[in-house]
Amino acid sequence: MLNKQRFENMKKIFKYAMVGLLGCVTLSSCLESALETSPTDSMSGTGLLANANAALVPLNSIYRSMYASWSPSANTHQSFGISSYTLMADLMGEDMIQTAQGSGWFWFDCLYNVKSRYTSTAWRSYDVWNCYYTWISNANYILAAESTMEGEKADVNYVIGQAYAIRAYSYFMLAQTFARTYKGHESEPCCPIYTEPTVAGTQGNPRSTVQEVYDQLNSDIDKAIELLNGTERKHISHINYATALGLKARIALVMEDWNTAKAAAKEAITASQCTVLPVENFAGLNNSSAANVMWGAEIISDQSTMYASFFSHMDADGSGYANSGAYKEISKTLYNQMSTADTRRAWWDPTDERNGDYGYMQNKFRFSDTQTWTGDYIWMRVEEMYLTAAEAECRLGEEAEAIKDLTSVMSKRVDGYTCNKTGAALGKLTTDVTGSLLEEIITQRRIELWGEIGRIYDIRRLKQGFVRTTEMGWPVATLLTNRPSNDPESYMWVLTIPQTEFDGNINMDPIKDQNPVGDTK
Repeated sequence: MLNKQRFENMKKIFKYAMVGLLGCVTLSSCLESALETSPTDSMSGTGLLANANAALVPLNSIYRSMYASWSPSANTHQSFGISSYTLMADLMGEDMIQTAQGSGWFWFDCLYNVKSRYTSTAWRSYDVWNCYYTWISNANYILAAESTMEGEKADVNYVIGQAYAIRAYSYFMLAQTFARTYKGHESEPCCPIYTEPTVAGTQGNPRSTVQEVYDQLNSDIDKAIELLNGTERKHISHINYATALGLKARIALVMEDWNTAKAAAKEAITASQCTVLPVENFAGLNNSSAANVMWGAEIISDQSTMYASFFSHMDADGSGYANSGAYKEISKTLYNQMSTADTRRAWWDPTDERNGDYGYMQNKFRFSDTQTWTGDYIWMRVEEMYLTAAEAECRLGEEAEAIKDLTSVMSKRVDGYTCNKTGAALGKLTTDVTGSLLEEIITQRRIELWGEIGRIYDIRRLKQGFVRTTEMGWPVATLLTNRPSNDPESYMWVLTIPQTEFDGNINMDPIKDQNPVGDTK
Protein backbone atom coordinates (compact mmCIF):
# COMPACT_ATOMS: atom_id res chain seq x y z
CA MET A 1 0.00 0.00 0.00
CA LEU A 2 1.28 3.47 -0.79
CA ASN A 3 1.94 5.30 2.44
CA LYS A 4 -0.14 8.24 3.54
CA GLN A 5 2.78 10.64 3.88
CA ARG A 6 3.79 10.19 0.27
CA PHE A 7 0.33 10.93 -1.03
CA GLU A 8 -0.17 13.86 1.28
CA ASN A 9 2.96 15.25 -0.34
CA MET A 10 1.78 14.24 -3.81
CA LYS A 11 -1.58 15.94 -3.37
CA LYS A 12 -0.48 19.40 -2.34
CA ILE A 13 -1.50 21.06 -5.54
CA PHE A 14 -5.29 21.07 -5.54
CA LYS A 15 -7.34 23.47 -3.53
CA TYR A 16 -10.87 22.15 -3.03
CA ALA A 17 -12.80 25.35 -2.53
CA MET A 18 -15.44 26.92 -4.69
CA VAL A 19 -15.29 30.13 -2.71
CA GLY A 20 -12.93 32.65 -4.19
CA LEU A 21 -13.10 31.19 -7.69
CA LEU A 22 -14.87 34.22 -9.09
CA GLY A 23 -12.62 36.46 -7.03
CA CYS A 24 -9.55 35.50 -9.09
CA VAL A 25 -9.51 38.54 -11.30
CA THR A 26 -6.20 37.55 -12.91
CA LEU A 27 -4.55 34.25 -13.61
CA SER A 28 -1.70 35.18 -11.30
CA SER A 29 -4.03 35.66 -8.36
CA CYS A 30 -5.72 32.36 -9.19
CA LEU A 31 -2.37 30.65 -9.25
CA GLU A 32 -1.35 32.17 -5.95
CA SER A 33 -4.52 31.28 -4.08
CA ALA A 34 -4.69 27.84 -5.62
CA LEU A 35 -1.36 26.87 -4.12
CA GLU A 36 -2.96 26.90 -0.69
CA THR A 37 -4.00 23.29 -0.83
CA SER A 38 -5.74 20.43 0.83
CA PRO A 39 -5.47 16.72 -0.04
CA THR A 40 -7.16 15.66 -3.25
CA ASP A 41 -8.96 12.87 -1.35
CA SER A 42 -11.62 15.55 -0.92
CA MET A 43 -11.87 16.33 -4.64
CA SER A 44 -15.44 15.95 -5.80
CA GLY A 45 -16.71 15.38 -9.31
CA THR A 46 -19.43 17.92 -8.57
CA GLY A 47 -16.89 20.49 -7.35
CA LEU A 48 -14.03 22.13 -9.18
CA LEU A 49 -13.94 19.46 -11.86
CA ALA A 50 -17.61 19.69 -12.72
CA ASN A 51 -17.05 22.23 -15.49
CA ALA A 52 -14.15 23.50 -17.55
CA ASN A 53 -14.18 27.02 -16.15
CA ALA A 54 -13.92 25.85 -12.55
CA ALA A 55 -11.32 23.24 -13.49
CA LEU A 56 -8.90 26.02 -14.35
CA VAL A 57 -8.37 26.47 -10.60
CA PRO A 58 -6.71 23.08 -9.95
CA LEU A 59 -5.00 23.27 -13.35
CA ASN A 60 -3.50 26.64 -12.49
CA SER A 61 -2.45 25.20 -9.15
CA ILE A 62 -0.26 22.67 -10.93
CA TYR A 63 1.35 25.39 -13.02
CA ARG A 64 1.91 27.56 -9.97
CA SER A 65 3.83 24.72 -8.36
CA MET A 66 6.09 24.53 -11.41
CA TYR A 67 7.81 27.73 -10.32
CA ALA A 68 7.07 27.74 -6.59
CA SER A 69 9.36 26.49 -3.83
CA TRP A 70 7.47 23.83 -1.93
CA SER A 71 9.04 20.37 -2.18
CA PRO A 72 10.58 19.26 0.11
CA SER A 73 10.68 21.63 3.07
CA ALA A 74 14.34 21.00 3.91
CA ASN A 75 15.49 21.51 0.35
CA THR A 76 13.33 24.31 -1.01
CA HIS A 77 16.19 26.65 -1.90
CA GLN A 78 17.25 24.34 -4.69
CA SER A 79 13.82 22.90 -5.44
CA PHE A 80 11.65 25.43 -7.24
CA GLY A 81 10.08 23.41 -9.99
CA ILE A 82 11.10 23.10 -13.62
CA SER A 83 13.93 25.64 -13.58
CA SER A 84 15.58 24.01 -10.57
CA TYR A 85 15.80 20.66 -12.34
CA THR A 86 17.11 22.32 -15.49
CA LEU A 87 19.85 23.95 -13.42
CA MET A 88 20.58 20.65 -11.70
CA ALA A 89 20.99 18.95 -15.09
CA ASP A 90 23.17 21.74 -16.46
CA LEU A 91 25.55 21.51 -13.53
CA MET A 92 25.85 17.76 -14.07
CA GLY A 93 27.45 18.41 -17.46
CA GLU A 94 30.61 20.16 -18.62
CA ASP A 95 29.43 23.51 -20.01
CA MET A 96 28.15 25.22 -16.86
CA ILE A 97 30.62 25.62 -14.02
CA GLN A 98 29.80 26.25 -10.37
CA THR A 99 32.89 27.87 -8.97
CA ALA A 100 32.38 27.16 -5.27
CA GLN A 101 30.16 25.38 -2.79
CA GLY A 102 28.70 28.60 -1.45
CA SER A 103 25.68 27.77 0.69
CA GLY A 104 25.71 24.23 -0.69
CA TRP A 105 22.77 24.44 -3.08
CA PHE A 106 23.37 22.55 -6.35
CA TRP A 107 26.97 21.85 -5.35
CA PHE A 108 26.29 18.19 -4.64
CA ASP A 109 24.48 17.81 -7.99
CA CYS A 110 27.60 19.22 -9.63
CA LEU A 111 29.77 16.73 -7.70
CA TYR A 112 27.45 13.76 -8.36
CA ASN A 113 27.20 13.28 -4.63
CA VAL A 114 23.48 12.83 -4.02
CA LYS A 115 22.62 9.24 -4.92
CA SER A 116 23.66 7.71 -1.60
CA ARG A 117 21.24 10.01 0.24
CA TYR A 118 18.10 8.32 -1.06
CA THR A 119 16.86 7.54 2.47
CA SER A 120 16.46 11.24 3.22
CA THR A 121 13.46 13.35 2.23
CA ALA A 122 15.73 16.40 2.10
CA TRP A 123 17.75 15.37 -0.95
CA ARG A 124 17.38 15.05 -4.70
CA SER A 125 16.03 11.52 -4.97
CA TYR A 126 12.95 12.33 -2.93
CA ASP A 127 12.61 15.86 -4.28
CA VAL A 128 12.54 14.99 -7.99
CA TRP A 129 10.46 11.83 -7.59
CA ASN A 130 7.95 13.58 -5.35
CA CYS A 131 7.62 16.61 -7.59
CA TYR A 132 6.92 14.84 -10.86
CA TYR A 133 4.58 12.31 -9.24
CA THR A 134 2.76 15.20 -7.59
CA TRP A 135 2.03 16.65 -11.00
CA ILE A 136 1.03 13.23 -12.33
CA SER A 137 -1.26 12.60 -9.38
CA ASN A 138 -3.06 15.88 -9.80
CA ALA A 139 -3.24 15.62 -13.59
CA ASN A 140 -4.89 12.23 -13.09
CA TYR A 141 -7.65 13.83 -11.01
CA ILE A 142 -8.39 16.25 -13.83
CA LEU A 143 -8.29 13.49 -16.45
CA ALA A 144 -10.69 11.36 -14.41
CA ALA A 145 -13.32 14.03 -15.10
CA GLU A 146 -12.77 13.99 -18.87
CA SER A 147 -16.08 12.29 -19.67
CA THR A 148 -18.17 14.25 -17.15
CA MET A 149 -16.74 17.78 -17.34
CA GLU A 150 -19.28 20.26 -18.62
CA GLY A 151 -18.67 23.32 -20.76
CA GLU A 152 -17.97 24.31 -24.34
CA LYS A 153 -16.04 21.62 -26.17
CA ALA A 154 -13.07 23.89 -26.78
CA ASP A 155 -12.94 24.83 -23.08
CA VAL A 156 -13.04 21.19 -21.96
CA ASN A 157 -10.40 20.27 -24.53
CA TYR A 158 -8.23 23.11 -23.26
CA VAL A 159 -8.26 21.78 -19.70
CA ILE A 160 -8.04 18.08 -20.48
CA GLY A 161 -5.41 18.57 -23.18
CA GLN A 162 -3.13 20.36 -20.74
CA ALA A 163 -3.58 17.63 -18.13
CA TYR A 164 -2.44 15.04 -20.69
CA ALA A 165 0.55 17.22 -21.57
CA ILE A 166 1.52 17.69 -17.91
CA ARG A 167 1.38 13.95 -17.35
CA ALA A 168 3.42 13.28 -20.49
CA TYR A 169 6.03 15.86 -19.52
CA SER A 170 6.29 14.45 -15.98
CA TYR A 171 6.79 10.86 -17.12
CA PHE A 172 9.32 12.05 -19.69
CA MET A 173 11.39 13.78 -17.05
CA LEU A 174 11.10 10.84 -14.65
CA ALA A 175 12.42 8.59 -17.41
CA GLN A 176 15.23 11.08 -18.07
CA THR A 177 16.22 11.04 -14.41
CA PHE A 178 15.62 7.54 -13.05
CA ALA A 179 16.64 5.36 -16.02
CA ARG A 180 19.26 5.30 -18.73
CA THR A 181 18.40 6.99 -21.99
CA TYR A 182 15.72 5.45 -24.21
CA LYS A 183 17.64 4.11 -27.19
CA GLY A 184 19.29 0.80 -26.40
CA HIS A 185 17.72 0.57 -22.94
CA GLU A 186 14.07 0.09 -23.84
CA SER A 187 13.67 -3.09 -21.78
CA GLU A 188 15.31 -1.72 -18.63
CA PRO A 189 13.24 -0.72 -15.56
CA CYS A 190 12.04 2.86 -15.42
CA CYS A 191 9.29 4.04 -13.06
CA PRO A 192 5.74 3.04 -12.02
CA ILE A 193 2.89 4.24 -14.21
CA TYR A 194 -0.33 5.66 -12.74
CA THR A 195 -3.17 6.82 -14.96
CA GLU A 196 -5.95 6.89 -12.37
CA PRO A 197 -6.42 9.08 -9.29
CA THR A 198 -4.46 7.81 -6.28
CA VAL A 199 -5.15 8.26 -2.60
CA ALA A 200 -3.43 7.25 0.61
CA GLY A 201 -3.66 3.48 0.68
CA THR A 202 -3.75 2.96 -3.08
CA GLN A 203 -1.68 -0.08 -3.95
CA GLY A 204 1.53 0.97 -5.63
CA ASN A 205 2.52 -0.26 -9.05
CA PRO A 206 5.79 -1.96 -9.99
CA ARG A 207 8.40 -0.29 -12.16
CA SER A 208 7.44 -0.31 -15.82
CA THR A 209 10.08 -0.62 -18.51
CA VAL A 210 11.53 2.36 -20.32
CA GLN A 211 9.54 1.34 -23.41
CA GLU A 212 6.28 1.12 -21.47
CA VAL A 213 6.82 4.56 -19.97
CA TYR A 214 7.57 6.06 -23.37
CA ASP A 215 4.52 4.34 -24.84
CA GLN A 216 2.42 6.00 -22.13
CA LEU A 217 3.91 9.45 -22.42
CA ASN A 218 3.72 9.38 -26.22
CA SER A 219 0.07 8.43 -26.03
CA ASP A 220 -0.46 11.30 -23.59
CA ILE A 221 1.36 13.95 -25.62
CA ASP A 222 -0.40 12.87 -28.80
CA LYS A 223 -3.76 13.21 -27.04
CA ALA A 224 -2.73 16.61 -25.73
CA ILE A 225 -1.80 17.79 -29.22
CA GLU A 226 -5.12 16.54 -30.59
CA LEU A 227 -7.20 18.28 -27.93
CA LEU A 228 -5.24 21.54 -27.79
CA ASN A 229 -5.31 22.08 -31.54
CA GLY A 230 -7.66 24.99 -32.17
CA THR A 231 -7.87 26.18 -28.55
CA GLU A 232 -6.80 29.63 -27.43
CA ARG A 233 -4.14 29.97 -24.76
CA LYS A 234 -5.13 31.92 -21.67
CA HIS A 235 -1.67 32.43 -20.17
CA ILE A 236 1.97 31.91 -21.16
CA SER A 237 2.39 29.36 -18.34
CA HIS A 238 -0.21 27.10 -19.96
CA ILE A 239 0.89 24.35 -22.33
CA ASN A 240 -0.83 25.15 -25.61
CA TYR A 241 -0.83 23.36 -28.97
CA ALA A 242 2.58 24.72 -29.98
CA THR A 243 4.18 23.92 -26.64
CA ALA A 244 2.81 20.37 -26.71
CA LEU A 245 4.38 19.97 -30.15
CA GLY A 246 7.62 21.29 -28.71
CA LEU A 247 7.49 18.65 -25.99
CA LYS A 248 6.77 16.04 -28.67
CA ALA A 249 9.91 17.18 -30.49
CA ARG A 250 11.99 16.85 -27.33
CA ILE A 251 10.69 13.34 -26.73
CA ALA A 252 11.36 12.33 -30.33
CA LEU A 253 14.98 13.52 -30.12
CA VAL A 254 15.58 11.23 -27.15
CA MET A 255 13.92 8.35 -29.00
CA GLU A 256 16.03 9.09 -32.11
CA ASP A 257 12.82 9.36 -34.08
CA TRP A 258 14.14 11.98 -36.46
CA ASN A 259 11.11 12.22 -38.72
CA THR A 260 8.82 12.91 -35.79
CA ALA A 261 11.28 15.36 -34.22
CA LYS A 262 11.49 17.29 -37.48
CA ALA A 263 7.74 17.34 -38.10
CA ALA A 264 6.85 18.31 -34.52
CA ALA A 265 9.48 21.06 -34.35
CA LYS A 266 8.43 22.52 -37.70
CA GLU A 267 4.76 22.56 -36.76
CA ALA A 268 5.62 24.05 -33.36
CA ILE A 269 7.43 26.91 -35.09
CA THR A 270 4.45 27.62 -37.31
CA ALA A 271 1.82 27.22 -34.61
CA SER A 272 3.67 29.32 -32.04
CA GLN A 273 3.93 32.34 -34.33
CA CYS A 274 7.13 33.09 -32.42
CA THR A 275 10.16 34.63 -34.09
CA VAL A 276 13.89 34.30 -33.55
CA LEU A 277 15.07 37.47 -31.85
CA PRO A 278 18.43 39.23 -31.82
CA VAL A 279 20.23 38.79 -28.50
CA GLU A 280 19.66 42.41 -27.47
CA ASN A 281 15.90 41.97 -27.77
CA PHE A 282 15.67 39.42 -24.98
CA ALA A 283 18.53 40.40 -22.70
CA GLY A 284 18.45 38.77 -19.28
CA LEU A 285 16.08 36.00 -20.45
CA ASN A 286 13.57 37.24 -17.91
CA ASN A 287 10.57 38.30 -20.00
CA SER A 288 8.02 35.61 -20.82
CA SER A 289 6.19 37.97 -23.19
CA ALA A 290 9.17 38.20 -25.55
CA ALA A 291 8.32 37.25 -29.13
CA ASN A 292 10.55 34.16 -29.09
CA VAL A 293 9.06 32.58 -25.93
CA MET A 294 6.82 29.54 -26.40
CA TRP A 295 6.35 28.62 -22.73
CA GLY A 296 7.31 30.23 -19.47
CA ALA A 297 6.22 31.53 -16.10
CA GLU A 298 5.37 35.14 -15.37
CA ILE A 299 6.79 35.93 -11.94
CA ILE A 300 5.11 38.84 -10.18
CA SER A 301 6.51 40.41 -7.02
CA ASP A 302 4.19 38.74 -4.52
CA GLN A 303 4.99 35.33 -6.03
CA SER A 304 8.75 35.72 -5.98
CA THR A 305 10.49 32.97 -4.05
CA MET A 306 13.47 35.25 -3.42
CA TYR A 307 16.52 33.20 -2.43
CA ALA A 308 14.78 30.00 -3.51
CA SER A 309 14.67 30.99 -7.17
CA PHE A 310 16.49 30.50 -10.45
CA PHE A 311 17.80 34.04 -10.71
CA SER A 312 19.01 33.93 -7.11
CA HIS A 313 21.38 31.17 -8.17
CA MET A 314 22.33 32.77 -11.50
CA ASP A 315 22.54 36.57 -11.19
CA ALA A 316 25.75 37.42 -9.34
CA ASP A 317 24.75 41.09 -9.19
CA GLY A 318 21.50 40.38 -7.37
CA SER A 319 20.98 39.70 -3.68
CA GLY A 320 20.77 35.93 -3.99
CA TYR A 321 23.06 32.95 -3.63
CA ALA A 322 25.13 33.71 -6.74
CA ASN A 323 26.25 36.90 -5.04
CA SER A 324 27.72 34.81 -2.22
CA GLY A 325 30.41 33.37 -4.49
CA ALA A 326 28.73 30.27 -5.93
CA TYR A 327 29.02 31.72 -9.41
CA LYS A 328 27.59 29.99 -12.48
CA GLU A 329 29.98 30.39 -15.39
CA ILE A 330 30.47 29.07 -18.92
CA SER A 331 33.44 26.85 -19.61
CA LYS A 332 36.24 28.57 -21.49
CA THR A 333 36.20 25.74 -24.03
CA LEU A 334 32.60 26.35 -25.03
CA TYR A 335 32.96 30.12 -24.95
CA ASN A 336 35.94 29.95 -27.29
CA GLN A 337 33.90 28.00 -29.83
CA MET A 338 31.91 31.16 -30.53
CA SER A 339 32.94 33.39 -33.38
CA THR A 340 34.33 36.73 -32.24
CA ALA A 341 31.40 38.26 -34.12
CA ASP A 342 28.84 36.20 -32.20
CA THR A 343 26.51 38.55 -30.32
CA ARG A 344 25.88 35.83 -27.72
CA ARG A 345 29.30 36.62 -26.28
CA ALA A 346 27.44 39.36 -24.41
CA TRP A 347 25.88 36.61 -22.29
CA TRP A 348 29.23 36.06 -20.55
CA ASP A 349 32.08 38.28 -19.41
CA PRO A 350 35.68 37.06 -19.69
CA THR A 351 36.90 40.31 -18.07
CA ASP A 352 34.84 40.05 -14.86
CA GLU A 353 37.30 40.28 -11.98
CA ARG A 354 35.32 37.63 -10.10
CA ASN A 355 36.20 34.98 -12.69
CA GLY A 356 39.48 34.13 -11.02
CA ASP A 357 40.92 30.92 -12.46
CA TYR A 358 37.51 29.58 -13.38
CA GLY A 359 35.21 30.07 -16.37
CA TYR A 360 33.50 33.25 -17.48
CA MET A 361 30.77 34.98 -15.47
CA GLN A 362 27.29 34.73 -16.93
CA ASN A 363 25.06 37.67 -17.81
CA LYS A 364 22.54 35.61 -19.75
CA PHE A 365 20.08 35.28 -16.86
CA ARG A 366 19.38 38.43 -14.85
CA PHE A 367 16.69 39.57 -12.47
CA SER A 368 14.35 41.95 -14.22
CA ASP A 369 14.10 43.78 -10.89
CA THR A 370 16.57 43.00 -8.13
CA GLN A 371 14.54 44.93 -5.56
CA THR A 372 11.48 42.71 -5.95
CA TRP A 373 13.45 39.55 -6.82
CA THR A 374 11.47 39.19 -10.03
CA GLY A 375 12.25 37.77 -13.43
CA ASP A 376 10.16 35.45 -15.60
CA TYR A 377 11.19 31.86 -16.18
CA ILE A 378 11.63 30.79 -19.80
CA TRP A 379 10.95 27.07 -20.37
CA MET A 380 10.82 26.89 -24.17
CA ARG A 381 12.00 29.24 -26.93
CA VAL A 382 11.37 28.99 -30.64
CA GLU A 383 15.14 28.91 -31.26
CA GLU A 384 15.18 25.44 -29.70
CA MET A 385 12.68 24.25 -32.29
CA TYR A 386 14.82 25.47 -35.20
CA LEU A 387 17.87 23.72 -33.76
CA THR A 388 15.84 20.55 -33.15
CA ALA A 389 14.61 20.57 -36.74
CA ALA A 390 18.17 21.15 -37.95
CA GLU A 391 19.50 18.20 -35.98
CA ALA A 392 16.74 15.89 -37.17
CA GLU A 393 17.23 16.96 -40.78
CA CYS A 394 20.97 16.41 -40.54
CA ARG A 395 20.37 12.92 -39.16
CA LEU A 396 18.04 12.24 -42.09
CA GLY A 397 20.64 13.38 -44.60
CA GLU A 398 18.68 16.52 -45.48
CA GLU A 399 21.71 18.75 -45.06
CA ALA A 400 20.51 21.73 -47.09
CA GLU A 401 17.37 21.96 -44.94
CA ALA A 402 19.41 21.45 -41.79
CA ILE A 403 21.70 24.36 -42.70
CA LYS A 404 18.68 26.51 -43.52
CA ASP A 405 17.11 25.93 -40.10
CA LEU A 406 20.45 26.37 -38.34
CA THR A 407 20.96 29.64 -40.19
CA SER A 408 17.51 30.84 -39.11
CA VAL A 409 19.00 31.12 -35.63
CA MET A 410 22.62 31.85 -36.41
CA SER A 411 21.91 34.71 -38.82
CA LYS A 412 20.56 36.58 -35.79
CA ARG A 413 23.71 35.75 -33.82
CA VAL A 414 26.54 36.20 -36.33
CA ASP A 415 26.22 38.72 -39.13
CA GLY A 416 26.74 36.96 -42.45
CA TYR A 417 26.80 33.47 -40.89
CA THR A 418 27.37 30.65 -43.37
CA CYS A 419 27.92 26.93 -42.90
CA ASN A 420 29.47 24.57 -45.44
CA LYS A 421 30.00 21.60 -43.15
CA THR A 422 28.64 18.16 -43.87
CA GLY A 423 28.21 14.81 -42.18
CA ALA A 424 26.83 13.56 -38.88
CA ALA A 425 29.93 12.38 -37.02
CA LEU A 426 30.21 13.10 -33.30
CA GLY A 427 33.20 12.45 -31.06
CA LYS A 428 33.25 9.84 -28.34
CA LEU A 429 33.75 12.70 -25.89
CA THR A 430 32.04 16.07 -26.18
CA THR A 431 35.49 17.64 -26.46
CA ASP A 432 36.48 15.52 -29.46
CA VAL A 433 36.25 17.51 -32.69
CA THR A 434 34.99 15.96 -35.95
CA GLY A 435 34.16 19.09 -37.94
CA SER A 436 30.79 17.69 -39.02
CA LEU A 437 27.56 19.55 -39.67
CA LEU A 438 25.89 17.68 -36.84
CA GLU A 439 28.64 18.76 -34.45
CA GLU A 440 28.12 22.37 -35.55
CA ILE A 441 24.39 22.11 -34.84
CA ILE A 442 24.98 20.55 -31.42
CA THR A 443 27.65 23.14 -30.56
CA GLN A 444 25.32 26.01 -31.43
CA ARG A 445 22.60 24.29 -29.41
CA ARG A 446 24.95 24.10 -26.42
CA ILE A 447 25.70 27.81 -26.68
CA GLU A 448 22.19 29.00 -27.51
CA LEU A 449 20.39 26.94 -24.86
CA TRP A 450 23.05 27.14 -22.13
CA GLY A 451 21.18 27.11 -18.83
CA GLU A 452 17.78 26.44 -20.41
CA ILE A 453 17.23 22.75 -21.13
CA GLY A 454 19.66 20.78 -18.92
CA ARG A 455 22.91 19.80 -20.63
CA ILE A 456 23.14 16.30 -19.14
CA TYR A 457 19.95 15.25 -20.91
CA ASP A 458 21.56 15.95 -24.30
CA ILE A 459 24.80 14.22 -23.29
CA ARG A 460 22.78 11.14 -22.34
CA ARG A 461 20.77 10.93 -25.56
CA LEU A 462 23.82 11.65 -27.74
CA LYS A 463 25.65 8.85 -25.93
CA GLN A 464 28.79 10.85 -25.51
CA GLY A 465 31.11 10.99 -22.56
CA PHE A 466 32.53 14.21 -21.15
CA VAL A 467 35.50 15.42 -19.15
CA ARG A 468 36.08 18.44 -16.97
CA THR A 469 39.47 20.15 -16.76
CA THR A 470 40.97 23.10 -14.94
CA GLU A 471 41.76 24.56 -18.38
CA MET A 472 38.01 24.77 -18.98
CA GLY A 473 37.73 26.64 -15.69
CA TRP A 474 36.50 23.85 -13.44
CA PRO A 475 37.57 23.90 -9.77
CA VAL A 476 39.77 20.96 -8.80
CA ALA A 477 37.06 19.66 -6.44
CA THR A 478 34.64 19.23 -9.36
CA LEU A 479 36.86 17.38 -11.85
CA LEU A 480 35.17 14.02 -11.17
CA THR A 481 38.51 12.29 -10.91
CA ASN A 482 38.10 8.50 -10.99
CA ARG A 483 34.46 8.83 -12.04
CA PRO A 484 33.26 7.37 -15.38
CA SER A 485 31.90 10.57 -16.91
CA ASN A 486 33.57 9.45 -20.15
CA ASP A 487 31.29 6.39 -20.32
CA PRO A 488 27.87 7.10 -21.86
CA GLU A 489 26.59 3.76 -20.51
CA SER A 490 27.44 4.72 -16.93
CA TYR A 491 24.79 4.79 -14.22
CA MET A 492 26.55 7.85 -12.85
CA TRP A 493 23.70 10.15 -13.86
CA VAL A 494 20.81 7.78 -13.10
CA LEU A 495 19.30 8.94 -9.82
CA THR A 496 18.42 6.55 -7.01
CA ILE A 497 14.77 5.98 -6.10
CA PRO A 498 13.78 7.44 -2.71
CA GLN A 499 13.37 5.08 0.21
CA THR A 500 9.86 6.41 0.81
CA GLU A 501 8.76 4.73 -2.41
CA PHE A 502 9.91 1.33 -1.17
CA ASP A 503 8.42 1.96 2.26
CA GLY A 504 4.99 2.64 0.81
CA ASN A 505 4.87 0.48 -2.31
CA ILE A 506 4.42 -3.25 -1.82
CA ASN A 507 5.29 -3.82 -5.47
CA MET A 508 8.71 -2.17 -5.23
CA ASP A 509 11.58 -4.27 -3.83
CA PRO A 510 14.45 -2.20 -2.37
CA ILE A 511 16.93 -4.91 -3.32
CA LYS A 512 15.76 -5.70 -6.86
CA ASP A 513 14.31 -2.35 -7.88
CA GLN A 514 16.74 0.24 -6.54
CA ASN A 515 18.99 1.90 -9.09
CA PRO A 516 22.74 1.52 -8.56
CA VAL A 517 24.03 3.77 -5.80
CA GLY A 518 27.40 3.76 -7.51
CA ASP A 519 28.39 4.51 -11.09
CA THR A 520 28.04 0.98 -12.41
CA LYS A 521 25.41 -1.72 -12.06
